[in-house]
Parts: sequence; C-alpha cells; structure tokens
Amino acid sequence: MGACCGFSYGLIDTLNKHFQVTLGVTRSRSSGLQAAYFGAYPLASLGHANWLLRNWGYKATFIWGLTLYGIGALLAWPCLVYRSFGGFCAATFVIGNGLGSLETAANPYLAVCGPPKYSEIRINIAQAFNGVGTVVAPVLASYVFFNNVGTDQKALENVQWTYLGIASFVFLLAIVYYFTEIPEITDADMAFQAESAHGATDQKPFSKQYRLFHATFAQFCYTGAQVAIAGAFINYVTETRVVGGRITSNSTASRFLAGAQGCFTLGRFIGSALMKFVKPRWVFLVYMAGCIIFIIPAITERGNTGMSMLYIVLFFESIIFPTIVALGMRGLGKYSKRGSGFIVGGVAGGAVVPPLLFAASDSLGKPRPLDGYAPTATAMTVPLAFFVAAATYTICVNFVPAYRNVADTFSETEIGITNAHAADPENQVESKEAGIVGKDDSPAHSEAVDVGRKM
Repeated sequence: MGACCGFSYGLIDTLNKHFQVTLGVTRSRSSGLQAAYFGAYPLASLGHANWLLRNWGYKATFIWGLTLYGIGALLAWPCLVYRSFGGFCAATFVIGNGLGSLETAANPYLAVCGPPKYSEIRINIAQAFNGVGTVVAPVLASYVFFNNVGTDQKALENVQWTYLGIASFVFLLAIVYYFTEIPEITDADMAFQAESAHGATDQKPFSKQYRLFHATFAQFCYTGAQVAIAGAFINYVTETRVVGGRITSNSTASRFLAGAQGCFTLGRFIGSALMKFVKPRWVFLVYMAGCIIFIIPAITERGNTGMSMLYIVLFFESIIFPTIVALGMRGLGKYSKRGSGFIVGGVAGGAVVPPLLFAASDSLGKPRPLDGYAPTATAMTVPLAFFVAAATYTICVNFVPAYRNVADTFSETEIGITNAHAADPENQVESKEAGIVGKDDSPAHSEAVDVGRKM
C-alpha cells in the first residue's frame, strides 16, 4: 500500500514537466497537479476520513481510501484521452483524497501497533516502501512513457494504460482488506498506552495541544518544500545541466529524478537504522540541518554539481515527514486519531509551495541553459525559506523542555517490550534480573500495555 502511494506521488512529479511540453501549459499552471493532489489531503484527514476513522475504525478507512484512489485513477483515463489538463487535475484531487484517507489511518495505527519507543522506526520503515514507489514512477516514465514513443499522443496513451492498471490493482487490494481481519485500536487503548509510558499523556484539552499544532505547521512547511523541489527537479536539470553543448533531455532528467528518489529511499532506511541506536530527535535535527545546508549551493551551482546538491537534499528529506508525524503524536493519548488528521492535513503545504516556486521561476523569465541562466535554480530560495520555518519545530523538540521531555519519555519507555507475563510469580526473578519490569507489574497492566505485541 505504501509503494502505491509513492508511485502515485512520483508519477505526479514526472508528469508535471511532460504536461508542460505535451499540453503546452506554463510551469506555474503545471503545478496545479501538486495543488490538486496535496490540497485534497486536509479534506480527507480533517473531514471524511477522520470521521470514518473515529466512528467506523481502521479497516473501513483503509477500504475507503483505496476505493477513492481507484476511482480517481479511472477518472484519469478520459481526461488523458481528451488531453484535458483541468480534468486530470480533478482526477488527481480524487486520488489525493484516497491517499490522504490512507495516511490518516495508517499513521496512528503504526504509532500504537507495537512498543512506543520504536514508533518513529515503524513509521519510517513503512514510509520507506513509499519511497520505493517514487523511484519506480520516474523510471517507468523515462523508459516507457516518453522515450522514443513517436508522438505526444502515444506518450499519453501509455500513461492511460498505467492508470487503468493502478485502478485495477487498488480495487483488488480493497477487496483483500475487506476479507482480512484487522485488529482495531480504540481511543482508550491509545490513552492507556500513553499513560503507561510513565504518565506522559498531555491532559490538556485538544484546543490547547500546542505541540501538535506546531508539528502541523512544520509538516505544512516541510512538505511544501519537499514537493516543490521534487516537482521542479526535471526543470532544474534541463535548465542547469549542459554536457558537450547539449541540453539534458526530459527523458534523461526523469532518470536523474529516479536516482534522486533512490537517495530519498536510502535515507529513510539509514535513518530508521540510526534511530535504533540514537534518539530519533537527534537524527531529526541532523537531517533537517542537512536539507538547509545543501539546498543553498543548489541555488548557485550549475551542472552536475548543482544536481548533486539536490541529490543530497533528497537524502536528508527522507525521514522528516514520518518523524514529524511520530513526534507530533507523542503523548496525545485519546486524541491520537484526531491529532494524526491534523498532522496529515499539514501535507497541504504541497499544494501551496510548488505554485510559489513556479510563479517565482516564471517571473524570472525563460531559461537559457547554454548561458547558465536557470530561473528554477534561483527559485529554489522558496523551499529554502520553508525548510527554515519547519526547522523551528526541530529546534523545539531538541532544546525546549516541554517538547523534549515528552519525546524522551516515550523513547526510553519499555512499554510493549516487557513480557506480557512478567508479573507472574515464576517470572519475577528472571524479569528483575533482566531489568525490564515496569513500575506497575499488575497482570492487568502487563496485558494492556502489550496491546502492540498482540497485533
């Protein structure tokens, strides 16, 4: 399921540039794809999907999300046949609603389905498979859609068949979920798990969960920057990379995008491994700093050097989104489902920042690659500003006690790792020698806090 989400996102980034050519739309107008895709997320995460999650549970929300995804993919078919960019944006909006529904349910489920101290690792690993999909999409576009296909119409026909395949697959996956038993987790389960982590639950009403709202703001800024960079990557390469007097083609730039997304995926696996040995908030700090540091030379450099800087930026972007989700949900307890909706809703930044980047690029005039004039490279100052804004949350999580203490409490707790029967008399000596018996060794406590291990 994660790979499907990533494939859809990667395909949007690739089609952005190719629609500029095949349909004759401007750079700023082509960003309507990202606006439609990510603008749908808050509608799902704060609206229909969140209501469905709180009233009908995870299974129903997963099926709902997959169904919307499939419907959107089917709607894309006639839009591509009639070369309707506006219609394709509408189909993309439906797809975004489906994927937003899946994210709304998946994040709190992964957060609570296991020991709390490893929630960042679980979410990052799951999102790493999302990254696999983002690698496959530009490769497929490069070799199948737009490479030696003869005409633009033939290229769009290839895209049509891909969306038909996507629709068939996700509808089949929805049927599989319907017949699969998925353990449900209630708000009470989430509240108890949070309280068991040394009483770290934030008891304030939802309207005063300021750490959550700060995480949502950071997600908005970060996701906007990430999507803007990925959406402009092909433009960046074709404008800045000239080899032997020849401008880099769209097809070749798509392959470079696949390589950059490969770095993104690799960064998630490496970051997940580091979190096993280093506090997640420290890894978060290093990766966010890397994004800010390396995008600066990408603005000023050209050719392979500038492109390499973007490769490094994508590597460091990798863990930011899922780590904000995990840290932002720390201590929410019974508000976890609603909180997840807010953080996922922050993905709407992906609908705001790309149009700003492309508008800035358009205002700077047409690119002149042979002269080294690349408006898209200069416009990378836009995501830089949003990276800096997102970093305010990173700084607070690491250096402000009200944020740091909650994150560390969950990172250090042994809830969910303790043996479910550690309170049994015959296990007391062994458990104490291992140093894993919690402060509450009652049978009820031991059984309840191990809910993640039963999943």
